[in-house]
Amino acid sequence: MPNFVVMLIEFFKAGLFAIGGGLATIPFLKEMAIKYGWFDLSQLTAMIAISESTPGPIGVNMATYVGYHMHGFFGGICSTLALVIPSVIIVCVISKVIGYVKSNLIIQQIFTGIRPLVVGLILSTCFDVFLTTLFQYENQMYTPNASIIIIFIVGLFAYRKYKIHPIVLIILGGLSGIIFKL
Repeated sequence: MPNFVVMLIEFFKAGLFAIGGGLATIPFLKEMAIKYGWFDLSQLTAMIAISESTPGPIGVNMATYVGYHMHGFFGGICSTLALVIPSVIIVCVISKVIGYVKSNLIIQQIFTGIRPLVVGLILSTCFDVFLTTLFQYENQMYTPNASIIIIFIVGLFAYRKYKIHPIVLIILGGLSGIIFKL
């Protein structure tokens, strides 16, 4: 199957099953990185940082980034649409049956069971992103990156101790990345 079609199918699946918002798409992207090699985990970390730092939903930003990276402008548009279309379909269907869904005990229990699973997937991915950000992964080993660890500790300390606004920390993190060529 051509690479373009596979990309569209993968983003459609991510859009269909990423219950819990944009962060829930990260495990799907990690799987794409491992399964297809379209990007590596350090690029995934960069995508997350860029997507979190720019306006818009993280899942949409990341789908656009990967699509553009793989197939240019047209790929960015198509991968974004592939991610969003399942949500549009689901919202349209649910809006027609919202009365039944709200009062149905089985459906409520299904969503109650899905919630902890989504949190687990997001936490697992956050842990992977944490390791990939602070440590370089080479030869199946993590080696510490001292500059990034120092920026992380200073940022965490500034946020916890002095309650510095996250936007200021993101800007300072970006500037320190430029200054230290990280």
